[in-house]
Amino acid sequence: MRILILTLSLLCLTTNTTFAQTDAETAIKHAEGLSAAFENAANAIRGSVVNINSVKHAKITPPQQQRQRMQRMPRQPSPFSNPFEDQFGEDFFEKFFRYQEPKERAQQGLGTGVIIDTAGHIITNNHVVDEADEITVRLSDKKEYKAKLIGSDAKTDLAVIKIEGSGFKAATFGDSDKLKIGEWVVAAGNPFGLDHTITAGIVSAKGRSNVGIVDYEDFIQTDAAINPGNSGGPLVNLRGEVVGINSAIFSKSGGYMGIGFSIPSNMVKSVFGNILNTGRVIRGWLGVLIQNLDEDMAKSFGYTGTKGALIGDVTAGGPAAIGGVKQGDIVMSYNEVPVEDVTHLRKMVAETKPGSTAKLVVFRNDKTEPVSIKIEELKSDEAPMIEAETETDLGLTLRDLTPEVIQQLNLKVKSGAVVADVDPSGPAFRAGIQPGDIIVGLNAAKINNSKEFESLLAKIGKNEGFRLTLQSGETQRYAFIKRQ
Repeated sequence: MRILILTLSLLCLTTNTTFAQTDAETAIKHAEGLSAAFENAANAIRGSVVNINSVKHAKITPPQQQRQRMQRMPRQPSPFSNPFEDQFGEDFFEKFFRYQEPKERAQQGLGTGVIIDTAGHIITNNHVVDEADEITVRLSDKKEYKAKLIGSDAKTDLAVIKIEGSGFKAATFGDSDKLKIGEWVVAAGNPFGLDHTITAGIVSAKGRSNVGIVDYEDFIQTDAAINPGNSGGPLVNLRGEVVGINSAIFSKSGGYMGIGFSIPSNMVKSVFGNILNTGRVIRGWLGVLIQNLDEDMAKSFGYTGTKGALIGDVTAGGPAAIGGVKQGDIVMSYNEVPVEDVTHLRKMVAETKPGSTAKLVVFRNDKTEPVSIKIEELKSDEAPMIEAETETDLGLTLRDLTPEVIQQLNLKVKSGAVVADVDPSGPAFRAGIQPGDIIVGLNAAKINNSKEFESLLAKIGKNEGFRLTLQSGETQRYAFIKRQ
C-alpha cells in the first residue's frame, strides 16, 4: 500500500511538473510571437524613418549681444588683481584684439520624418521645419541630403519636405479609422538625437480634441514613449503600417509622462495630397459657431441625447446662412453620417471640397429638417468653426445696453442686458458667463434690457434650469444655468 501511495504521489508530482513546463512553454511562445511582431514592425519602417536637422538664422539685436557678453564673461570676485585691467580697464583685450560680436545666431532643431513616396517626399511636423533656412535629412544608411520645403499646414502641425533622388523606401500608410483602443503600436524616431529608436505601447484613446495644440485636433493618444526629437516620426501598428505622425506630449516637466499625441494617418494623407497638388491645404467652410451639447442644454431645446452639434451663431452671408441654417439648430447628420460632437462635424466640413453640396439634417422646433448647403473655401482671414466654451450648472450685476455702449463697442445687437460683473461663487460663473457678455435671450424670449430679464427670471422656478442666449464679441452662444 505504501508503495502504491508513493507511486501515485510521484506520478502526481511528475504530472504537475509537466503541466507547469507546458504552461511556461506556451507563455514563452506567446511572448516570442509578440516579440516577433514588434520586430516585424521595426523592420518594416526602418528604411523610411529619417532624421531631420533644421537651422534658422536669427539676427541678434544689441541688447541680446550685451546679454551674451555678460553671460560669456562672468565677473567673479578674486583676491588677485589684473595689472592690465587696472591700467586699461576690463575691456582692454576685447578692444585690442578687435573682438566682433556675431551678427546672427543659428537656432538648431532636431526632429524626425517619414518618407511617403519613392520620389523623396517626407512628412514631418510643421514645428520641426517652421521658418527654417536650412533643412538636412539623414537616412538610415547615414547618407545626408539637403531638403526643401514643399508646403506646410500649421492648423494640423504637418509639413511636406523633399529630397532629390529616386527609389527611396516609402512607408506603407494604414487606415487610422480602423485603429482600436488597446491595440499595440510602435513609435519610431530620433529622441534626443538617438537615431532610429523605437518604443512600444498601446492606443490609449482616439479622437482627442481640445488639447490646445492646433486648430484641427483629432489626435490618437498613446502611451508609447515619445520624447523630444520624436516629433514628425511615425506611429506604426504591428503590421508595419503608419497609422499616425507623432506630434506632441503632455508633460509638466518637459519629459515623457506617459501621454503622447499623434496625428491620424488619414488626416496626414489628406493634407499631403492637398500640399502636393496645390502647395497648400484647402478646407471647407460652413460659417457657423458650434458648441457641444449636454443633457440640460439638449432638454432646453426639446432634444433627446447629447450627440450632435448646436449652432450657437451663424455668420451673416456665409454658406450656412444662405442655405437656411438657423441659430439654435442642432446638426444631427452631415452627408448621411451621424454627428458625434463638434470635433467630428468640424473635421467633416474641413474635408469637404469647396463648391460641393453638403446635406445636413438638423433638429429645429421639435422636428427634423433637411438642409442643403454649398460649402465654400475657408479663407485665411475667416475663422473656422469654433467650439464655444460652455459649462453647465446667478450672482450677476447687469446694466442696460445704451446707444453709447453700442457705438463704442461696435455691436451688432441693439438691445440686451450687459453683464457688468459675475460673482465667482454663483451659478452664472459656473455656466461660463463673463463680464462683457450681453444677454439677448432667455429660453425662447428676447431680452431688451435688464428689467425685462429680471421680470422673466422671476417667473422661473427656483429648481428650474434655463437657457441664456449671449452675445460675446462678434458671435453668439448659449449657456444653461442651474440655480442649485
